[in-house]
Amino acid sequence: MEGIGKLFSGFRSAASGLAAERARVDVIARNVANAQTTSTPEGGPYRRQVVRFEPILARLADGRVETRGVRVAGVEKDTTTPFQRVFDPPHPDADEQGFVSMPNVNAALEMADLITAMRAYEANTVIQETFVQMAERALRSVM
Repeated sequence: MEGIGKLFSGFRSAASGLAAERARVDVIARNVANAQTTSTPEGGPYRRQVVRFEPILARLADGRVETRGVRVAGVEKDTTTPFQRVFDPPHPDADEQGFVSMPNVNAALEMADLITAMRAYEANTVIQETFVQMAERALRSVM
């Protein structure tokens, strides 16, 4: 059973990458969708969110630690990037001076992150397709 588990470890690792990148794309989409949201239920403008990944680790019988993929450790609010202040006195969320605090979402940065996430997703898909092809070849050689 140990050999079969090792055989599928690459497939499982790529699957974990697919799930993690999908979560990242979902968060990027939420950021873009809320790029103009100046009032949230929590109060204030929408705050950009970022996905934090962590490795999936397994301790082997001999005490070594092996990486088995990646998972989403959490989705956190970006508190380091400031809100942009825009002068718009008639806006319903304008302050006494006529300024509106806009979300800290930068469309160009979100698009760059989206492209990176899509490329990582595609790479994991290629890994899975390659695994399937290798397994098919191995099965044909056994039969």
